[in-house]
Amino acid sequence: MVRILLAEDDEIMRISVYDRLKQFDWDVDQVENGLDGVKMLEKNDYHLVISDIRMPGMDGIQLLEKIKTLSPETDIIIMTAYGSVNDALDCLRQGASDYILKPFDMDDLIIRCNRLLDFQRVKNQVATLEENCRIVDRGLVGKAPAMQQVYSIISQAAPTNTTILITGESGTGKELAARAIHKASLRRDKPFVSINCAAIPEGLMESEMFGHERGAFTGADRKRKGKFELADNGTLLLDELGDLPGPLQAKLLRVLQEGAFERVGGSSTINVNVRVLACTSKDLQKEVDEGRFRQDLLFRLKVIPIVMPPLREHREDIPELCNHFLKEFNSPYNTPFSISQEALSCLETYSFPGNARELHNLMERASVLCSGPVIYPEDLPTELCAIESCKETGFNLAENMAIAEKVCLRKALNHCGGNKTKTSELLGISRKNLWEKLKNYDID
Repeated sequence: MVRILLAEDDEIMRISVYDRLKQFDWDVDQVENGLDGVKMLEKNDYHLVISDIRMPGMDGIQLLEKIKTLSPETDIIIMTAYGSVNDALDCLRQGASDYILKPFDMDDLIIRCNRLLDFQRVKNQVATLEENCRIVDRGLVGKAPAMQQVYSIISQAAPTNTTILITGESGTGKELAARAIHKASLRRDKPFVSINCAAIPEGLMESEMFGHERGAFTGADRKRKGKFELADNGTLLLDELGDLPGPLQAKLLRVLQEGAFERVGGSSTINVNVRVLACTSKDLQKEVDEGRFRQDLLFRLKVIPIVMPPLREHREDIPELCNHFLKEFNSPYNTPFSISQEALSCLETYSFPGNARELHNLMERASVLCSGPVIYPEDLPTELCAIESCKETGFNLAENMAIAEKVCLRKALNHCGGNKTKTSELLGISRKNLWEKLKNYDID
């Protein structure tokens, strides 16, 4: 809810502005002077402060300086009479967001308030988009039954506000599933904020999640919003939730139940409307049994569980995944990368302990090291496969030598850009001999 502080010493003006602001269901506090305004700012957070420029005890300019210290993200609208326009301009130079001349039309004030509130929402979205724009959103790919089950749960659960727990091995696409849920939800136009619980030191995790007040600890020189505030009205992804420290689990449980928390070093309660998604590669029930995770928090998170299948359980999606990943990389030949059937045969026999993320990395490596727009088995790691060596050849020397010769021919041909004369010179054989070998191995 929007919170506004109104500071005006004229009682009739204060009541008139207060009544009009309350018509928009905004939470409005009113004070008679700047000193009382400072006391309210020390206890509460406000989106806007609307202040008269001339007040007893502390005027609007002094109040402005205090606001910039206590709550730098709060916008200030200065109300001024005709005779103090120069003072209002000075306030703008010192950081006020807007000023309005008395007497003014109440509709004009409301327009200015809405404009600043809209700008604040844009700033919050930008703060989250900076991180999101660095992430290539590849989306979920796959048509296997295991993936179809995931799509079905997402389509049913996404339009709700229900908490969802996404589990699965590392590299199976848990974060991509969370982003797919957000995009299919009613909050798709609101912020999507992600926090990795395993990547942030335990001492900083509470501040990262819930923010902190100025002076809360050494180095906290200003008030800072946490991820929950940045995700207000949107979606918050708690990645690797199984690594969340025990003391924070109780505070997270309260936020999930009540939608309220306090910043580090603060006493005022902040209410947020956030949909929480959680991801983990750990067995949380095992963590509960061993005393490292709260049972009640697991119950609260696991309202709708989604299990991301490992790649070995939907190998039929490997060709589609390969082509999807290869679209990310530019070909030096100005043609799309493709993968040969032989290379696919190698990949389809591999166990992929790193799941889809490992396959993505393999395709990136192959696109860099391959000599042409087509990826062949020799472009894959030697320990993974090498053309027909992925199949069982036994110890037949002729078959294994033929495999090695075919690999060598294709590498040399790709290295020379398809020039057979240069390829024959590189291999130390005649052009006729090269032509015969290429025909024998059906190499184009």
